Amino acid sequence: MYKITGRQILVIALASALFAVGSVMAVQQLWGRLQPLSSAFSTSAPSNITDPSMATDEQNNIEIYKSISPGVVNISATAMVRGFFGLMVEPQEGTCSGSIIDEQGDIITNYHCIENVEKLSVSLGGDKKYAARVVGKDPDTDLAVIRLSESPKEALTIVPMGDSDRLNVGQKVLAIGNPFGLDRTLTTGVISGLERPIRAQNNRQIEGAIQTDASINPGNSGGPLLDSHGRMIGINSQILSPSGASAGVGFAIPVSIAKRIIPQLIRSGEVRRPKLGIFPRDVAPLANQVRMPVPRRSRPQWTAHDRAGAIDGS
Repeated sequence: MYKITGRQILVIALASALFAVGSVMAVQQLWGRLQPLSSAFSTSAPSNITDPSMATDEQNNIEIYKSISPGVVNISATAMVRGFFGLMVEPQEGTCSGSIIDEQGDIITNYHCIENVEKLSVSLGGDKKYAARVVGKDPDTDLAVIRLSESPKEALTIVPMGDSDRLNVGQKVLAIGNPFGLDRTLTTGVISGLERPIRAQNNRQIEGAIQTDASINPGNSGGPLLDSHGRMIGINSQILSPSGASAGVGFAIPVSIAKRIIPQLIRSGEVRRPKLGIFPRDVAPLANQVRMPVPRRSRPQWTAHDRAGAIDGS
């Protein structure tokens, strides 16, 4: 019978691991490319926004706000949390923002906005609120999709999606959201940095975040970061503030990530990713079939001289 040496085992294991890692990466890239984008995604800039090169900065701000703000919603989420000393469970309400992405009333927002939510309601502007439900969520990218439970009488304004893979530092951006509950607030700024790694609440790293100096405050989370054509290039997610205050460096999740996972969230409620795992196996049953690189240690065999030396201390 042919016996495999320990060195051969290590070479085979290393080659198998490298092949598995390469296969998983290839499948992930191919899967991302093959995932169809929802046909309802709008990618065209609104026709009533003048070409930025032909308009003043003020005119551009006004036109974008008038065109896009009706598609930015105010989300009220009620979750049950433990109160003082954890003795009682009490309802706690928070507010976030979101963007309408299709005619079915699907809304993209942050996962941390709807985590452990018991009740959702959405305001399209004004006092009327609509019930909503969670369609899908992905804590790894801090993104979620919710849907209006009833169709509003008014026509929905869809926020078009842009291209976050062709951004430049210094490019103008606009953020629309509901900071501190103030309905549909506009702030402007520039892209301060690209490809910034940030952490989701589950501590998973999100690659390629957009850094901006446009003001992002509590309540802005989930709202759109827009380019000067009125297209969404990111989903505002968090701020970095050494002082712990609301002021700091803002970050948005690039829309390229949202484009890739939204169809999966709508279809199956989650993102299914291939995984590579290592599982231990007891090699004792294989001892008679292979030669291990290190022989099993056995108890030392004492000679008469050894025993005598041990007794007299020499």
